[in-house]
Amino acid sequence: MLAKRSWALLALLLTAPISAATGNVITDWDEKAIAAVAPLASRPSPSTPYAAYRMMGIVYIAMFDAVNSIERRYQPYLVQLPADPATSKEAAAAAAAAAVLATIDATKVDEVKAALASYLASIHDGAAKSEGVKLGEAVAAKILAARADDGSDAPDDYRPRTTPGIYVPTPIMRGPMWPNVKPFAINNPSQFRPGPPVALDSKEWATDFNELKDYGAQKSAKRTAQQTETARFWLVTGPIAYHPFVRQLVAAKGMDVVESARFMALAGIAINDALIAVLDAKYHYNFWRPVTAIRNADIDANPATDREATWQPIADTPMHPEYPCAHCILSGSVAGVVKATLGTEEIPEIAMTSPTAPGVTHRWTNTAALTEEVANARIWSGFHYRFSTRVGTNMGRQIGDYVVKSVMQPATMGSR
Repeated sequence: MLAKRSWALLALLLTAPISAATGNVITDWDEKAIAAVAPLASRPSPSTPYAAYRMMGIVYIAMFDAVNSIERRYQPYLVQLPADPATSKEAAAAAAAAAVLATIDATKVDEVKAALASYLASIHDGAAKSEGVKLGEAVAAKILAARADDGSDAPDDYRPRTTPGIYVPTPIMRGPMWPNVKPFAINNPSQFRPGPPVALDSKEWATDFNELKDYGAQKSAKRTAQQTETARFWLVTGPIAYHPFVRQLVAAKGMDVVESARFMALAGIAINDALIAVLDAKYHYNFWRPVTAIRNADIDANPATDREATWQPIADTPMHPEYPCAHCILSGSVAGVVKATLGTEEIPEIAMTSPTAPGVTHRWTNTAALTEEVANARIWSGFHYRFSTRVGTNMGRQIGDYVVKSVMQPATMGSR
């Protein structure tokens, strides 16, 4: 049902009239791409929703390398093809995005082609347009080929820890193959792996355990209505959670096509590498979730924690180990890209809604406020301990900064 709704949304966005002459092709196709990858974020699969993030990253990189081949301000991410400076950047970016999106579902190829045709209709016919389409398609093909064997479609070989004959819960785990996925920019999945979780016999464990037990419970007596709203707001998963934030920032800063393409590609790369890094750490440490820890507090060897047999979080706990916090690393990676690219955490006001908190709008004027809200939300939802949110956010910031300083650097005069 979710997949059908997602494709219905895609059909609506694909047929929406957008003028290439007045809009920004990068942000226009970002919105279309989010709708197109939505089915990947909702399928009952071990790669959910990470395949959707991966596809968004490929879309962004293809658009960037296409427009940057025309106006060579930066080193390419992967490929820089010959292109006349008069080639249409709008046609190139749109064609690149469409070529990537057409690979998601063979039954939807005609819809994507129709969307591209509709978009290109507002661009004047001629060599600039036709060469732009050829360029975009050629770049997309090379980016897709480079990611074809990146490990994202590896079989699920997760091995539950158990003893002979003893039952363990059997839902599909999330991302068990992702620790081995080829990163987009970082050197390897464990490059930013943090130290282990806090010791169970420590004061910090007891403090963070009890905070979460009190404020993250499904029927918490301490969590305020505002905190509950924030917790539910950030139950959202998939690209719809963070990519619209980046898109709005691009618009608010008035970035041109090349700058938009680079900024969104940097964010997409950082988000993907953050996911790879956090899942590497999660499956490496295999640390227990609060719903498990609280129901087993009598075995953690800490006298300051008490077992609660029926404790439940605000919603279903994500199906992968707890440490570190994934939402935190994602928001941190966006914050890291913003700081490294724009030189500040201060931003024009960004307003967002969430499908998991209908009718609610949240606003931020700096990225520190965003990351703090996300971290608190994961505590108030009963999913993550305070130390895990702190580690996740810091990992994300480091990865975002690393990405900006490692790929798509300004071109030297000799390379133009």
